[in-house]
Amino acid sequence: METSELLKKVRKIEIKTRGLSNQIFSGEYHSAFKGRGMTFSEVREYQPGDDIRSIDWNVTARFNSPFVKVFEEEREMTVMLLVDVSASGEFGTRKQLKQDLITELCAVLAFSSIQNNDKIGIIFFTDKIEKFIPPKKGKTHVLRIIRDLIEFKPEHKKTDIELALKYLTGVIKKRSIAFVISDFMDSNFSDALKIANKKHDLVALRIYDKREQELPNVGLLKLVDAETGTLKWVDTSDKNVRTQFIVNAKTREAFLKDAFNKCGVDTANINTEESYIPPLTNLFKRR
Repeated sequence: METSELLKKVRKIEIKTRGLSNQIFSGEYHSAFKGRGMTFSEVREYQPGDDIRSIDWNVTARFNSPFVKVFEEEREMTVMLLVDVSASGEFGTRKQLKQDLITELCAVLAFSSIQNNDKIGIIFFTDKIEKFIPPKKGKTHVLRIIRDLIEFKPEHKKTDIELALKYLTGVIKKRSIAFVISDFMDSNFSDALKIANKKHDLVALRIYDKREQELPNVGLLKLVDAETGTLKWVDTSDKNVRTQFIVNAKTREAFLKDAFNKCGVDTANINTEESYIPPLTNLFKRR
C-alpha cells in the first residue's frame, strides 16, 4: 500500500473512532474498566463510621489516638488487544470484512484507553505470535497501532487462541484488561482462557458474519476454507444441508457461550453488517 493511501486510511479511522470514543464510550469505558487495585495514600484520624479494619495500629499506638489508613483506587491500567489476524478475518458478505471491523474496534478501544490515561499494547496472532507491540501511552502510539492493523500481513493463516493467551500471561506481568478480538473459529482454548482470566481481566469480542450462521438457497455453491485452503461444493438448494449448517452454527455458539461463562469472561457478539456501538455499550454497562 502506498504511504499516502495508508495515511488517508489511518486518518479516516482516527476521525471516526476517536469521535465515537469521545462522544459515546469515554464515560462507559472509564466506569467499566477503571483500576481495580488500591494504593496507600495517607493516614488520618479515625472518624465515626470508619471501618475498624482500616485502623493503623502502629500510628495509633504512637499517638495514643486512633488513626486509619486511606487508600486510593488505581486509575492507570494496562490494556492489551489480542487480535486474531488469521485468514478467516478476510470474510464478509454485506457491509464489511471481519478484519475491517476488528480494526475499527481496536481503534475505539485504543482511543478510549488513552483518554483514561492507560497504556495500550497489542498482540497480533494466527497459529503463531505474528507481532507484539508493548503497552505505551499517547496518541502517536495509538496511530502506530492503527497503521499496523491496516497494513500488517501475517505469515500464517490458521488460528491458535490458546497460544495467544499463553503468550499474554507470559509477557504481561502486571494485571491488565485484555480484549481478545476474534471470530473464535478454534477449539481447545478453554483451559488457557481460565488461566489467563485469573491473572488478567479478559473480555471476549466475538466477530461474526450472518452467512456463517445460515446458508442462502442459491443452488450449487463453492466454499473455500480460508485457513486451510480446503474446497468444498455444497448444494444449498437441499433443505437438509441448510438445516444442518444452522445446527452446526448453533452448536458452535453454545460451545463458546459455555466456555466464556465457565471461565467468567465477559463477552460481546458483534455482527459485520450492524453497528458495533450497541453491543459495546451494553458490554460496558453490564460491567
